[in-house]
Amino acid sequence: MLPEPDIAAVATLIGEPARAIILSALLSGKALPASELASRAHVTPQTASSHLAKLLAGDLISVTVMGRYRYYALKNSEVAQALEALQVIAPAAKNTPSRRPKIAPELCHARTCYDHLAGKLGVALSNGLIAKGYLLKVEQHYELTAKGATLAESWGIDVGLLKKKRRRFAYACLDWSERRFHVAGALGAAIAAAFFAKGWVKHLPDTRALKVTDAGVDMLQRDFGIALSDVM
Repeated sequence: MLPEPDIAAVATLIGEPARAIILSALLSGKALPASELASRAHVTPQTASSHLAKLLAGDLISVTVMGRYRYYALKNSEVAQALEALQVIAPAAKNTPSRRPKIAPELCHARTCYDHLAGKLGVALSNGLIAKGYLLKVEQHYELTAKGATLAESWGIDVGLLKKKRRRFAYACLDWSERRFHVAGALGAAIAAAFFAKGWVKHLPDTRALKVTDAGVDMLQRDFGIALSDVM
């Protein structure tokens, strides 16, 4: 019989406020240096190093060494999914602790959730893909239709290669700001990559919030009937 997962150990790691901020910062999908993570968490570099060591030991993050610098990232998409799920059930942060970040409206409009699209944009796109017959939602995952596979290939997505990956192909991720589902998994990541490659979205500076470009606005309206007001 397999031992039960030690939820308390993970909860202890995530539950410390500074570590929670560090993990949230890494939801951008980017690898960040310790100095930037310390600044975001409003702790000293020494304290940040201690927190990062614990997160590494807990297998929640990974580190890449480049010369004298160390860059930290979330361990995998499963960690990102767990953090996003916690954001759904977490209460609103109190205003008193100065290091608790305020949620920018831009994050609710359009953002990356690790490596896929989220916020109003992610939800509207997922619903649009279903409405146009490109996706089918089956319980907690999505199935790509033949029509959807053709669309994906037109976006430069190799569907066959995605299905060979070890990660889940396409699952329903509950969006913490919209309280509705968006597409995650290998397909969600590929869609986000296509949106960046085609210039439909771009990152706003120093955040995981996204700006829908003029080309993106045109595509969403033309192909899905999604107006800019639907994602703002």
